[in-house]
Amino acid sequence: MPAKGSAEWKGDLQSGAGTFTAGDSISGGYTFKSRFEDGPGSNPEQLIAAAHASCFSMALANALAQAGHAAESVHTDATVTLRFVDGAPTITKIALVTAGRVPGIDQATFTEHAQAAKAGCPVSRALAGVPEITLEATLL
Repeated sequence: MPAKGSAEWKGDLQSGAGTFTAGDSISGGYTFKSRFEDGPGSNPEQLIAAAHASCFSMALANALAQAGHAAESVHTDATVTLRFVDGAPTITKIALVTAGRVPGIDQATFTEHAQAAKAGCPVSRALAGVPEITLEATLL
């Protein structure tokens, strides 16, 4: 099933504004200030962060379950860093920080499954061009 999103931008870069929708229930607005100056509103990098955190959490829970370790919960925060590289805005880093409640395993096993989920989740693979994707995994 294809996933759909759309966006519209009106005006010039500095003073214009845009709106976006993702699926049937996510929508928001974005501006130059919300993207490059910590102004109010959303930005595309937040959507990438949410997509990566969602995909990774699901992939990790699946990997744990397939190994016989059903997770009570997996929570992941993703931070996407946008910097100017050679004058162009570029996503240079994504930091994943995950914590899981998984009875019956140790930290090393949790970390091993987290690394595999990072390498295998579809969003991680789609973002393979990002120079640095880090992972901090903590078993609760």
